[in-house]
Amino acid sequence: MATLTVLGCSGGIGAGLRTTSFLLQQGSLIDAGTGVGDLTLAQMIAIDRVFLTHSHLDHIAMLPLLVDSVGALRKTPLTVFALPETCRALRQHVFNWEIWPDFTQIPDLLNPFLRLQEFHPGDVLQIEPGLTLRVLPAEHTVPAVAFHLDSGAGSLVFSGDTTVQQQFWDLVNGIENLRHLLIETAFSVKERRLAEISKHLSPDMLAGELAKLRIPANIHITHLKPGESDLTMHQAIQHVPQHTLHMLQAGQQIHF
Repeated sequence: MATLTVLGCSGGIGAGLRTTSFLLQQGSLIDAGTGVGDLTLAQMIAIDRVFLTHSHLDHIAMLPLLVDSVGALRKTPLTVFALPETCRALRQHVFNWEIWPDFTQIPDLLNPFLRLQEFHPGDVLQIEPGLTLRVLPAEHTVPAVAFHLDSGAGSLVFSGDTTVQQQFWDLVNGIENLRHLLIETAFSVKERRLAEISKHLSPDMLAGELAKLRIPANIHITHLKPGESDLTMHQAIQHVPQHTLHMLQAGQQIHF
C-alpha cells in the first residue's frame, strides 16, 4: 500500500490555500505547486523525484526554490520527470539564468543539482519496489499528462489539468484495481465558456466526463478556484448524483 499526501490542491492562492502538489510516499512529488513550501527542510531533502503534469506556473512554482534550497544538501541530483515540451519550457523560461540559475549546470555539468528526464504517454516508471507510475494522456492548453499510480494493492489516478477527452477514460476503465480518482473542476457552471477556452472542466462538463467512467472509484474534486470552491463543489454534486464526490483537502492522506 502507498500513501499520497495532499500538499496543495487549490486553483489559486490565499490564506490556507496552496496550488497543486502531492507528496508520494516520502521521496517523490507529483507537481510542485506552492504546497511544497509547507514541507520541512528534512522532508524536502528526502525528495529524489518530481513528476510534472505540465508546465503551468501553479504546478511548477516551487520547483526553482526547492532545488535552490536543497541542492547543496543532497548527495544526488533532484530529478524532474516531464514531457519533452515541459522540459523545454523549464530550460527556456525558468532555469535560464534570467528568471533563475540553471541548476542543471550547477555546480557543474557532471554533478548538477537538477536533472531533467523526459517521459512520454504510455511510459511506466518504477518509483520503488511494488509502486509504479504510468503516464496517461491529458488535454490542456499546453502539452499535459495525467498519472496512474499503482501500488499493486490499489491504484490512484490524478487527472492533472484537463478538459473533455476520450483516450484518458479508455485507459482508466482498464484499471482493474482502481481505488481513487482525483479530477479537476476549476470553474463554476456560469464560467463554462472560460473552462472551455482554458481547457479545464466545469461541473456540467465534469458530469459528461464521469459518465464515461465504467468502474467504481472514490472520486475527489481538485483545482477549485478560491472564492467559488463551495459553489463549484455544490454544483458538481448536483450534476453528478450517481457518484459520491469528495472535495480534496490540503493535508489529506490517501492510501491505495
